[in-house]
Amino acid sequence: MVHSAPSPRSGGGIVSVLAVAGIVGSLMQTLVVPLIGQLPRLLHAGAADTSWVITVTLLVGAVATPVIGKLGDLYGKRTMMLVCSVPLIAGSVVCALSGSLIPMIAGRGLQGLGVGMIPLGVSALRDLLPPQRVGPAIALMSSSMGIGGALGLPISAAVAEYADWRVLFWGSAALSVLVAVLIWLLVPATPAAAVRARLDLVGALGLGAALVCLLLGVSKGGDWGWSSGTTLGLLGGAVVLALLWGLWELRVRDPLVDLRTTARPQVLLTNVASILVGFAMYAQSLVLMQILQLPAALGYGLGQSMLAAGLWMAPSGLTMMAVSSLGARLSAARGPRTSLFVGALVIAAGYGTALGLMGWSWGLMIAGCVGSAGVGLAYGAMPALIMGAVPRSETASANSFNTLMRSIGTSVCAAVIGVVLAQLTVTVGGHTLPSETGFRTALLIGCGVAVVAALVTLTLPKAKAAAAPAPVAAATPAASPATPATPAAPAAGPAPAAAGVLGPWEDAFRTHDPAPEARHHPRPVQPEATGVLSLTERDELLRLRRENAELRRELDVLLRGAGVWLKNLAADRTE
Repeated sequence: MVHSAPSPRSGGGIVSVLAVAGIVGSLMQTLVVPLIGQLPRLLHAGAADTSWVITVTLLVGAVATPVIGKLGDLYGKRTMMLVCSVPLIAGSVVCALSGSLIPMIAGRGLQGLGVGMIPLGVSALRDLLPPQRVGPAIALMSSSMGIGGALGLPISAAVAEYADWRVLFWGSAALSVLVAVLIWLLVPATPAAAVRARLDLVGALGLGAALVCLLLGVSKGGDWGWSSGTTLGLLGGAVVLALLWGLWELRVRDPLVDLRTTARPQVLLTNVASILVGFAMYAQSLVLMQILQLPAALGYGLGQSMLAAGLWMAPSGLTMMAVSSLGARLSAARGPRTSLFVGALVIAAGYGTALGLMGWSWGLMIAGCVGSAGVGLAYGAMPALIMGAVPRSETASANSFNTLMRSIGTSVCAAVIGVVLAQLTVTVGGHTLPSETGFRTALLIGCGVAVVAALVTLTLPKAKAAAAPAPVAAATPAASPATPATPAAPAAGPAPAAAGVLGPWEDAFRTHDPAPEARHHPRPVQPEATGVLSLTERDELLRLRRENAELRRELDVLLRGAGVWLKNLAADRTE
């Protein structure tokens, strides 16, 4: 499959538009958090029932994200982003008009469908931007998801405190319309699949059923009891359904998720690390917000209002966006594997900071900023690792599956931290509250999970060095009788050995200036034999070789300049 060059508009507002889409998509996750305590009164229902207002968005988003990603690969990512904006707008309007529980749950479910816009936007960057801009753009958009979560809380808390709660949903509807218009006007069409495959409906239903059982069991286990028949039945059903789904995906011609690609070490281990990083990220959010809002009379609570607590945590979102460019540079210099490893260690350092400074609001703000910096580094590296290991035709579905892994991590985290805080409690004035020991235990768990994520990252395969020129020439198909073979160049002493070590940069340290044509006309890319690789794999290989040639040219200029500098330095010393 041959892809067209990026549109001229790719140098303009594409990254900004997709970053705004990421912010709006993540904003839907924290939109109703300030209303949790008021929902039973507003919707005339019990607290256990109104908790579905949050749970349904998680469930629908988790189930829909892999399906939407696959549809993005089949029909184009821009098309599916526009499709996702429709339920996002409709769900916001339904919630704004709701006066009872059922319409509110339905509206929040529609909003969950819009979450699939985020991995679609990340995947579209690979199709729309020049290769040298993809890394920084992915890091920026990944950090924008943290911005939505961090800034959404204080904004929604302020609106809920000083205005009617329906304004939250009318505002989200307006933002969703704005995102849809910007995508329509500024984001070019992305290529669809060359050979239109069918959507694996059985696989979509199987994965959806397994996820519903898993996430329901994990999110409601604390309310229903972890040893209850309902919880155990759901968790056991999730395992059985997942196994049956996996067997189906391995046998079907056009699977929803290509498990053979997912089983590649780089993809598999990145997804495992994503679960752990999602756990570590969410644990910090759960613990710090509760400590900030607990009464100061406890001795470890800080007595902040919901709005004040959100404002204390807002700088963490800005920190995540600020480190995006640093993460992109680190990935370009050392590879995304290094960025993910460093990010996990920085998250662990954030937990250590929180353990030492949990007695002050400013201390928790610093801890939140440190942890968010690590999340920004890790979240920017994950899509790069995934896209570097899958064909271009599977980018959206692979990224969507990775997003699902992070969602599973956050769901498991909510359950584990909930159990810890429910077991380690104190009773004050007839109220049972989490104890300081419970919070410290939760922070230690988050720190340990972040360290495990770093260790998993170390098992990722290292990037292979570029092949030397000689093997590339050797891999060229043998000449047919109708095609005369190209005579081999005669040996010229030790020069070829030096060229094999320095590649195209050996001229940088010569005393004479190489010929201009040798500098500006690199060796043409040799195509692979079509009988071995598929068209998609061949296109991907040629793209990687073109990127490699471009990097070699840049290094050529850099090392030639260094050679001139060394020559001038030696001349100065001899004088």
